[in-house]
Amino acid sequence: MPEKGKTARIVIADDHEMVRRGLVATLADVGRWSVVAQADNGRDAVELVATHKPDVAILDLSMPELNGLDATRRILAARPETCVLILTAHESEQLVREVLAAGARGYVLKSDAGRILVRAVEALLDGQTFFTSKVARLVLEGYLRGGAGEAQETVQILSAREREIVQLLAEGASNKDVARALGISVKTAETHRSNIMRKMQFASLSDLVKYAVRNKIIEI
Repeated sequence: MPEKGKTARIVIADDHEMVRRGLVATLADVGRWSVVAQADNGRDAVELVATHKPDVAILDLSMPELNGLDATRRILAARPETCVLILTAHESEQLVREVLAAGARGYVLKSDAGRILVRAVEALLDGQTFFTSKVARLVLEGYLRGGAGEAQETVQILSAREREIVQLLAEGASNKDVARALGISVKTAETHRSNIMRKMQFASLSDLVKYAVRNKIIEI
């Protein structure tokens, strides 16, 4: 591949090691780019971006501890100059809308990554957006329908902190685990949990887990 275009520092976050290896191998063909750090969960991804200040962060949508959507929000709140590219197996107009609302600039299906990942990163470095063709079609169809996408189940009801807690609880964390992960007291974690259960009208933790799965906060 010709050595022209912009240089780039890249952080990759995906909880599957083989996927990360594949991404690194694909990006290695562009000698002017370097993968400066890798993470296997969203919380580490946020910290690595803060540390390494990359030009591009490639994030899996479904990651433990902090999903790609909430990681995107936190990354861009702290470092808006980093371009975020979401990598996912899901084709969903609702998810595309949420990804755009979070500030990500690209949305690539994992099945297409080997073929178009380099083009996607180049587009982001040039200040453009990039979507897998199937996803771009979903966005266009939604626009032609007048913006009426899939019904979004209480997307905006939970705060960013509450979504983090929902993910941790759905992954099996105890109140003590939540408190430790977020640097809050156990009492505060318990209060957040009670507020979430009441706000969302969850009758049990099982309801919370189902909600997290339906809304792609976690993946099973």
